[in-house]
This record gives sequence, structure tokens and C-alpha cells, in this order.
Amino acid sequence: MPLAFSADDKGILPDRMIMALAKAGAILPAYEFAPDQIQPASLDLRLGDVAYRVRASFLPGPHATVAERIDALKLHEIALGDGAVLETGCVYIVPLLESLALPPDLAAAANPKSSTGRLDVFTRVIADRARSFDQVVAGYHGPLYAEISPKTFPVLVREGSRLSQLRLRRGHAALSATELAALHARERLVDSDDADFEGGIAVSVDLSYLPPPLAGEGRGGSVATGGGRLVGYRAKRHTGVIDVERRAGYAVADFWEPMPARKDETLILDPNEFYILASKEAVQVPPDYAAEMVPFDPLVGEFRVHYAGFFDPGFGYAGAGGHGSRAVLEVRSREVPFILEHGQIVGRLVYEKMLARPQTLYGSGIGSNYQAQGLKLSKHFRT
Repeated sequence: MPLAFSADDKGILPDRMIMALAKAGAILPAYEFAPDQIQPASLDLRLGDVAYRVRASFLPGPHATVAERIDALKLHEIALGDGAVLETGCVYIVPLLESLALPPDLAAAANPKSSTGRLDVFTRVIADRARSFDQVVAGYHGPLYAEISPKTFPVLVREGSRLSQLRLRRGHAALSATELAALHARERLVDSDDADFEGGIAVSVDLSYLPPPLAGEGRGGSVATGGGRLVGYRAKRHTGVIDVERRAGYAVADFWEPMPARKDETLILDPNEFYILASKEAVQVPPDYAAEMVPFDPLVGEFRVHYAGFFDPGFGYAGAGGHGSRAVLEVRSREVPFILEHGQIVGRLVYEKMLARPQTLYGSGIGSNYQAQGLKLSKHFRT
């Protein structure tokens, strides 16, 4: 039986409601969920057994299915059962193991998982007859597909690999600037005395030359080769393959160039290079809320920040093992070099209400990889 809501119930579905939806037949996995597949406010999506290399990215539009577009655009098929390498610069479409039969009052949105974004793997979810990526309209019945395009590192994936996650929501539950300010007054969402709440909480980049007092490693206070405080990493080109299932399996130096802070506290982004940076602010998400980073704001510069935008309830929260966590920023410049300055706003964090508090919160208790993080690469690299 589908979940029953009152007319005023609006918000993001928590873990137990996601499971209830699956039991009611609104989420249809090809086979049973993995034990950790349901997160506090999202569902990990799994790759199916075949990838289609296509000539170009596409949206099906209102009159076509994704399968029909694949038939017209595919170059070849790749079996994923035993694992296969997806090459940089190519576009692949992979049917997902989860499909949907949503009730008319529930919609969904997708985002790359944190570890996917930190590998510069550009991935988006597509639904049949969709007019936009990563958006599933209320009441949708049909399959889901992942578009995957590795930008920097070739990656090894297989059936069951999880690159994307899905949030389900009822109605519009994003907090207004006034509501955000009130929540910040109660919970201190960011450790900033002059937080800006218009359009979401402003998040800025940390390029400071000297670490803050008592910051230590949690704020990225370590020293990079060549002197200066470590403030980021730039991805190397022409590297080996990264197996997305292999944890702590790769040496940082084989894939990343550490970046020391400059005395003028600036960084020039080179066009089409990929950077891992950290926010100046420590962020927390209280248990009754979820958050999402706006990935790109053309008003702040010609670059994209944060491919993987979902922040689960409990992220950075003291009650879940955090004391505020830095937002790791996945940054790629556009067509021209761009200068970032310490404290420059690079994105906004939009908070939404949960329909109910999750049974489990983001944190060490469920094996979350990035609780209490500072500047941190993906889980694939040895620290």
C-alpha cells in the first residue's frame, strides 16, 4: 500500500519511507537492495549489466524513450558483468537496476555520489520522455538510465556499481531566506558570523595561506611539497585506471598534484583542469533537514563547483560524530582561466525539510566516508 500523506506534508523522504515505497512497488529493483543501498535521505542507484557507447549526450524529449534514442545513437555495447573500463572523453548510457512506479504526489531528483564527483566522473540520470537531466516527474512509471562520461580518469565499473543517488520528495520544501536564518540561529549551520542566506547559504573557498588557530589537519592545515599550507589538489592527466569499487587502493601521487597556498591567497583555474578544494566554512545538516549544493552559479564565475551536491541529514552534525565538516568542492573552469580568491563565494547550500527524521544519520555509525572531513580526496586513495 502506498504511503499516506496529509495535504500539508512536504519534504524529502527518509530511509524508512524509501524502504516502504519499495515494499509497496513504487521502487522496483531488478534484485534485492544491497544492505547499505538506502541512505538517510537517498537511494543509491546501481548500474545494470550493459553499457552503450553513444555518439553524443541527449535528452529523449516528451515523445521518445531513452531506449529509442540509444538505438539511434549507439556505437557499440559493452558487457559490465565482469567489469569494463569506461574511457575519458566518451559518453556511455547504462540502464539502471532500479526503475520507478511513483505515486502522483512524489517526484525524484538525482545526483552523483560524493566519490563519483571527486573522481571527475560526470554522470546524470535520464528518465523516459524527460526534458531535463536528473529530474523525475511526479507519478513517473518507467526505467532509469545513467549517462556516464569520465572526464579525467578512466574508470572500471561493473554491474551493481553505484555512481548516482536518488532523492524522493513530496512538494516544495526548500527553506526561504527567512527560514534559513531562523534555523541557523538555532543550529548554527555554518561557522560564519556573516552568513548570507539569499538563495541558500553562501559557501566560499578556503585558500588561506596560514591555517586558522587550532585548525590542524581537519581544516587542511598540512604542508604541501614546496612549502605552504595544502589547500587543494589538481588532477593529473594520462593516469592509470581507477576501479570504482576499490577502497584505499591508489597512491595519491599517481593521480593528483598537491597545491600549496599562495601568499596572495589566490588560485588561477586553468581551463578544463579539475581541482579538489574545500570550503572555508564548516557545514552541518541537522537531523530533520537535508541539503544540496547548487552546482554552478554563472553569477559568481565561469566554473562549475560540486558535481555531487547531496548532503544527508547528520552531515557534520555533532550528534552524528561531526563538529562541522568542510564541503569538498569539485571545481572545473570553463573556457577561460579564472582567478579564485580566498573567501570568494563559489556556491550555495539549499536546505529542505525532511518528511520525518531518518532512522540513521550520516556519520561513522553507517560507515559514511566523509564525516568530519577537511580537504579530502575520494575513498579510493590512501591517506
